[in-house]
Amino acid sequence: MLIFAPMESRNIILTQDIIQKKIERIAYEIYELNSDGTDIILAGIWDRGVIIAHKLAAILEQISPLKIHIIELRLDKQNPGEVLVSEEIDFNNKVIVVVDDVANSGRTMLYALKPLLKYLPKKIQTAVLVDRKHKSFPLSVDFVGYSLATTLQDMVLVEMNGDEIVSAYFE
Repeated sequence: MLIFAPMESRNIILTQDIIQKKIERIAYEIYELNSDGTDIILAGIWDRGVIIAHKLAAILEQISPLKIHIIELRLDKQNPGEVLVSEEIDFNNKVIVVVDDVANSGRTMLYALKPLLKYLPKKIQTAVLVDRKHKSFPLSVDFVGYSLATTLQDMVLVEMNGDEIVSAYFE
């Protein structure tokens, strides 16, 4: 799905090349903080978070001996009552990294944790490409590609073309 805003309303904050470097850096940070384990679960929030999780997994598989498992978390971001998990696995004593494109208010990421909390994971960490500093919910992101202070009226968006991340911008 291709999403565009009129060029005059865009303020590009990350280009495709820079996004790739940010994702690589996040992958190295994930490995550094979890190098004592044998496997890791990347839980991507549908749909952009899943794409970023796959990109992280490809890099982690090249740089580490960790066994990477990707799952998808689906929820309605406007009314996040139910969270669907792509497959039921035992999350007990596992390292889980919840991945999304942008952390705006923190609400989506907190609701995405809901199905994971009926288990006793070893760790739950969070990773986003862009972290906004105006959160309404108590969420601290562990792995951040780019941190940005905006006004409450600014929308931060990630532009995709299929499974390619084209840019990140605010309007």
